[in-house]
Formats: sequence, structure tokens, C-alpha cells
Amino acid sequence: MRIIGGKFRGKQIHTPGNLPVRPTTDFAKEGLFNVLNNLIDFEDLEVLDLFAGTGSISYEFISRGCKEIVAVDIEHKCIKFIIQTAEKLNPGCMTALRADVFVFLKQPQGQFDLVFADPPYELERIDELPGLVFEKKLIRTEGYFVLEHSRNYDFSEVPGFYRHRKYGNVNFSLFHSP
Repeated sequence: MRIIGGKFRGKQIHTPGNLPVRPTTDFAKEGLFNVLNNLIDFEDLEVLDLFAGTGSISYEFISRGCKEIVAVDIEHKCIKFIIQTAEKLNPGCMTALRADVFVFLKQPQGQFDLVFADPPYELERIDELPGLVFEKKLIRTEGYFVLEHSRNYDFSEVPGFYRHRKYGNVNFSLFHSP
């Protein structure tokens, strides 16, 4: 895995083979961050990364100068890896929490400028995520929620839906907070 943009662009990150993850492809990350570049200013951004896995998306935000990133994943090995990698990149700008995302969402931990979620594609409750994120007011005014999902989902009728982007087998639905 490599960081595709920002000050750490091109940096290779070697993930342990025992992590139960499906990292977002470089092609999809590049497409997503091209869209985000036109929507937001990364400096001083506070980001919540749900189902963080390897932390790949979090590292992209670190590389682009975001102020704070909170990464949440249920897997202990993933959280340990994320903490170790973040400390090498930019100590102090990232917090990694081991938690079930749905339990975490029941107890809001503040507000963020951008919330990113990359749940397992087979997750049965994936369609609940946009509603939970907005219901718990996790996104600041004019903020965004990005949900990565398989082609089996269509969120275009969900309140706050902004646009859909597809990169190979990876789909992103973007939502905007009024």
C-alpha cells in the first residue's frame, strides 16, 4: 500500500499479512481525493475514519495536512498497526480507537468536518450508516460524509446525498451536511 498524495506521496506502507481487511485500491483513493480536493481544504480539517482497517485513508488525510484524525476499528491488530504507522508519519495528529462502529456511533464523540466509512462490503447494516451519522450530528455544517460500498447499494434517495463516484469495483456515495 502507498500514500498517493500530499507530503508523504509515494511512501510505501507495508501492512502485516494477518490483518482482516480489504484496503481501498490506489485507483479508487486517487479518484476520491481528486473529488475531495475540489470540495474541501484539508488544512485544519478534523476527520473521523470509521472501519479504518489498515488506516490507508487516514494516512492520506495525514499526508494532506489535516489537523486531527480519529480512526475507529474493532480489530485490535488493525488499531495497533494504525497507531504505529501514524506515529511514524505525524505524531499527535491521530487517535485510533478499538470499538464496534455501531456502538461508537451511539455515543457521539464530537463533530467532524468529514466522516469516512469503509465497512466490509457484506456488512448487513451498511444502509443504516448515513442515517446514524446525520442523526448523531457527527458532521459539522457544510461537512461531508463519504461511504465506500459495493455496487449493490444505491443511496441516491437518502437525505443529504450529494453524488456517487465509481472507480472499478469501488463505489463512493458522498453526502453533504446543510
